[in-house]
Parts: sequence; structure tokens; C-alpha cells
Amino acid sequence: MITVQHTRNTLKSKGKLNMRADLFRGALVHLAARNPDTDAEAVARWERDSEFHRLAHNDPAYPILAKTAKQWLEEESPNGFRFAIRTLADDRLIGTIGLWVSSWTNGEAWAGISIGERDYWGNGYGTDAMKIILRYGFTELNLYRVSLDALASNARAVRAYEKAGFVVEGYTRGAAKYDGQHGDEIYMGILREEWAKTTA
Repeated sequence: MITVQHTRNTLKSKGKLNMRADLFRGALVHLAARNPDTDAEAVARWERDSEFHRLAHNDPAYPILAKTAKQWLEEESPNGFRFAIRTLADDRLIGTIGLWVSSWTNGEAWAGISIGERDYWGNGYGTDAMKIILRYGFTELNLYRVSLDALASNARAVRAYEKAGFVVEGYTRGAAKYDGQHGDEIYMGILREEWAKTTA
């Protein structure tokens, strides 16, 4: 059985892990605790953007109030690790990200991310946040595998995931509906050893 300490020792011996480094800090963003009291208005505003909602969720787009967003931000899960994404430049809240562990025995989790502020779409902020959450998952949670899914037609998201190290593993044909048309859903994954190579 591979332990967290074994993983840390292996990476440390290869010069890949600095235990004094900020685990939650990347090149453009840092991950922070979600604050229902201060973040709810921004999340509700994002959900009123129908394009954002339809790219981030499978359910029908609908506007929500800040109190509904606050309730969502207050939800906790024993197997969920959810964070706010904030810019390093000005600490602005721009999105959310999380890992949901589906099997502690197998070390497997699903990742989810949404960048709500349009000014930050396609500029590397999502990729940076995903790299941080992968580092957290593989070094702090001792995961072996992280998976995610997305609309196959969402080329911007797929490119961001590939830049973070994910590889395409398959498609579910016609599983997603967008703009009244059925399209494919893409499944991607990354293993611990593949992630380790990206840190070289």
C-alpha cells in the first residue's frame, strides 16, 4: 500500500516537493475557503449568466437568489473538498473548484471547476487552479487517480484540462444536450505518475 509519506518522500527525493511551499498557491490564483456570507452574491450573479450555467451544469439554466447560492456554499460533504478560486493579483473571487472522493480504497476522485467571471475565461486561470487541486489531491489526499467529464464541444475546457495533464479516455455519444442539440460527453483522467511527470 502506498502511503502519503511514501509519496512525499519519493517526490522530495526527486526534488519535486517543497513542504514549505504554499499548497494552495499557483502562478495566477490561490485556492481559499468558501465564504457563504461574502461569496453568495457573486455566485448568484454567475448563475444568472445562462451560458455559464449551461457549460457548468447538467440541469436547466435558471436564475437563483443570493440566499440559494449561500445555502449551496454552506453545504458540506465528508468526501468533498471544495474551494473558492481567487486571483493572486487582487484576491478577486473568480470561480470554484473541488474534488469529490468516490473511493478512498482505490484513491479515486472526480474534479469539478467553474470560472464564473467572464474576463478570466481562456486566460490560464482555470488551468492554474486545476494544477493546484491536482497537487492537493495527489500529495495531501494520497489519491491515485482524478477523473472529470465535460461537453466534448467545449473546446476551451478540454484544452485547459489537457494543459493540466488530463488525457481523453472516452466519449459517451449523445449524452449531453446544449442549444437544443445532443452532443457527446467527454471523459478524461490523470494518474499520479502522469501528474508527477508534469511537475518535472
